[in-house]
Amino acid sequence: QESRGLGDVYKRQCLQGVNLSCAEWGKLPGVYNKDYTFPTHQEIDYYQQKGMNLIRFPFAWERLQTAQFAQFDQDYWGHMTDTINYATSKGLKVVVDPHNYARYYGKVVGVDVPVTAFTDLWTKLANNLKSNPNVIFGLMNEPNTMKTETWLEDANAAISAIRATGATNLITVPGNAWTGASSWCDNWYGTPNCQVMLGVKDPANNFVFEVHNYLDSDGSGTHDTCVSSSIGSQRLATFTAWARQHGYKAYLGEWAGGRNQVCYQAITDILSFIGNNTDVYRAWTWWAGGPWWGDYIFNLDPYSGSDSPQLAYLQPFIGGNRKC
Repeated sequence: QESRGLGDVYKRQCLQGVNLSCAEWGKLPGVYNKDYTFPTHQEIDYYQQKGMNLIRFPFAWERLQTAQFAQFDQDYWGHMTDTINYATSKGLKVVVDPHNYARYYGKVVGVDVPVTAFTDLWTKLANNLKSNPNVIFGLMNEPNTMKTETWLEDANAAISAIRATGATNLITVPGNAWTGASSWCDNWYGTPNCQVMLGVKDPANNFVFEVHNYLDSDGSGTHDTCVSSSIGSQRLATFTAWARQHGYKAYLGEWAGGRNQVCYQAITDILSFIGNNTDVYRAWTWWAGGPWWGDYIFNLDPYSGSDSPQLAYLQPFIGGNRKC
C-alpha cells in the first residue's frame, strides 16, 4: 500500500535545513530594512556549504497582499522571489511559509476573514511558483486558538485551490494548537488534531503533516533550557505513532534547543529519533537563522565570526545520503 501523503520530493532524499527568518518581523506594514529584512544570498550559501538542502522561508501575508484579494505588492514579492529563486537555483528546496497563525491582520481565517481570501493567496502563489519543482507550499504557520474543524476547512480549501492551478508541488499541512507534536492528540484546544486532520484531502496525494516541537518546559521555544536530554523524542512519540498508523509522512518544521549540555544531548536525541523513524519523517528545519537574530539563543547563523554552538550537534546528522 502506498502511504498517504508521500511527497515525491522525499522519495529521493531527506531534507535537512533551517528557517531563514526576518521577512515576517515587525509592525505592519513596516519599512524594509528597518522593521523587517530578507535572508541574504550569503546565508543561503553558508547553509548549503554546511550540507543543508532545505530552507523554510517565513513571510508576512499582509505585506504580500496589503488587502484581501489584492495583487502582490511588487517590492515585497520582488524580494521574496529573489530569495526563492536564488536558493532553488542552488538546488535547495524552499518551503514558502505565510507566517500568520491562521490570521490576517489579527483576524481568524474562516471566522472573521473569508476562506476565499486565503484561497486567493494560495492561488496566486501557486500560479507564480508551480513551475519551480524545488518550491514546497507550507500552507500556514501555527494555526491556533480556533476550532480545529475550522482550520481543516481552511486547509482543504487552500489545497483544492493550489491543485486547481495545476500545481503538483509538495504541500505541508499543520494542525491546530500551534501544530505542536506533543499536543497532537490532546483536547485542551478543542477536537484533537489526530481526529480532525484525518480529513485532509489532497487530489494530488502529495502532502506531509508539519509539526513543531520545542524542548523547553512549556514547549513554547522561549527558554534556553531543555526539560531533559530525551524530551524531544518523548514529545514526538504520540504524533509519530499516529502518523505511522495512518500511513502519513511528517516534517518537523520548527524545533530548537539552547546552548547548554542538556540541550546539546536533546538535539542529538531528537535527530537520532527522526533517523530511527524514517518511515514517517522526511524533513526537518531548525528555528532559526536570519540576518537580524544576533545573540538570540537559537540563532544558527554565524555570530561574531564563529559558527553557532548548536551547529556542531546538528552536523553529524546532515548531508550525504542520510534518510533523515
